[in-house]
Amino acid sequence: MEPADDPENRRAQRFRVFKAGTIEFSGNSIPCTVRNLSASGAALEINSPLWFPDRFTLGIASDGSQRTCHVVWRREKRIGVAFEHG
Repeated sequence: MEPADDPENRRAQRFRVFKAGTIEFSGNSIPCTVRNLSASGAALEINSPLWFPDRFTLGIASDGSQRTCHVVWRREKRIGVAFEHG
């Protein structure tokens, strides 16, 4: 079980989704899949072996959103991120 999948560790209710996303930083863009989403963060699946920083912008094409976030956990091809507010 991933840390973010434990309801005791969540700040906001998380919903399972399957949306195309992009990890954007320094003019680069890496495709990812948003697997679940809440008001405070998300779990992402990355199939690329490329390195990316712990802080980046998550773009979700289907709703046109862009959120600055930081990595809170990494496990194989999945990462958990928290959205930054302000």
